[in-house]
Amino acid sequence: MPVGAATTFSPRGGRQGAFQATADDAVRLVVEAQKRAGVDVMTDGEQRRDSYASFVGGILDNCQLNPLTDLLPLVEDPEDFERELRALDVPAGDVRHPVAFGPLGRSKPIAVHEVEFLKTIASQPLKVAIPGPYLLTRTMWMDCIVDRAYLSREHLSGDIVRVLREEIAFLLATGVSMIQLNEPVLSEVVFSAPETTAKKRSFMCGALSEKNDTPSELAFARDLINAVTAGFPRERIALHMCRGNWTPDESAALSGDYSVLVPTLSQIKVGTMLLELCTPRAGEMEILRALPDDIRIGVSIVNQKHSRIETVDELVSKGEQAIQLFGRQRVLFCPDCGFATFADNPVSSDKIAEAKLHAMAQAVERLRARHPV
Repeated sequence: MPVGAATTFSPRGGRQGAFQATADDAVRLVVEAQKRAGVDVMTDGEQRRDSYASFVGGILDNCQLNPLTDLLPLVEDPEDFERELRALDVPAGDVRHPVAFGPLGRSKPIAVHEVEFLKTIASQPLKVAIPGPYLLTRTMWMDCIVDRAYLSREHLSGDIVRVLREEIAFLLATGVSMIQLNEPVLSEVVFSAPETTAKKRSFMCGALSEKNDTPSELAFARDLINAVTAGFPRERIALHMCRGNWTPDESAALSGDYSVLVPTLSQIKVGTMLLELCTPRAGEMEILRALPDDIRIGVSIVNQKHSRIETVDELVSKGEQAIQLFGRQRVLFCPDCGFATFADNPVSSDKIAEAKLHAMAQAVERLRARHPV
């Protein structure tokens, strides 16, 4: 659960050192909560990030993190841009946006420093999440900005792929068990309402950026992800997608089952899909039987948007369904999404998050007893 502002990685001195010390303490609290809950794959809770994606704006070379409203002087048509901002269901002043003002580079780590600290306080297998290449391209490419640093989003995406590959190589070298690429905007491609409808445009990172027709966008996303993962061990790389996680109001998020996405997901070269499945908005789990047999399915069995703590019996029942569909060896269990996508707008309290993780760990222990290797 992020609790701070995005930060650059630098020697621990001055304000930066004070932030890192505070973040270290926050990570310790998160790790202790996960240990109490019985979690067997640990994360640092993304405590050093302002959000799950935009934090790179404070890290990558020639990139800045700006509130969306600060971009008004940079766009070609400010009035039209303001209308776009009003169409979002999150106040534009609350959304910080990474903007490239020159060629992107990675002179500082994106998440390696997070893992290195986590290793000092956790002995369990570790997972780290980073934004995927399609998400970053859609977020950072805004064709309405004048004097852009890149000629096209394809031009931009090449550098994004490069910096992510550099980061993954270093993350794998730390011994991290799983690297999760976040690509929630895939759902915006296929489930968002047309701009001509009266429905407000649902907020997704990248909602203001250029978008082509659905088949072209899915192919573009697939090719970018595969370019990032090429040559790396598939079993240590996962893809996560959901339908929006900025509010506990289920009606504000996108809806639609995976049938339209299965052909694309089947062509993405990762070892695991960590998918939103607990909410009815995601449709039926059976649809995922069409995925290739060599892809593990991360089945979400707790819904972070709801304050009610699911019972262990409920979670075991859903876990049994997944095992019957996919087989014990292919199934992992996880929450629908993160408990706090944005640092200043968590969808769950820390107590609820820990209780849900504890219920999930108890359910997994029971399922392992029923289905030994």
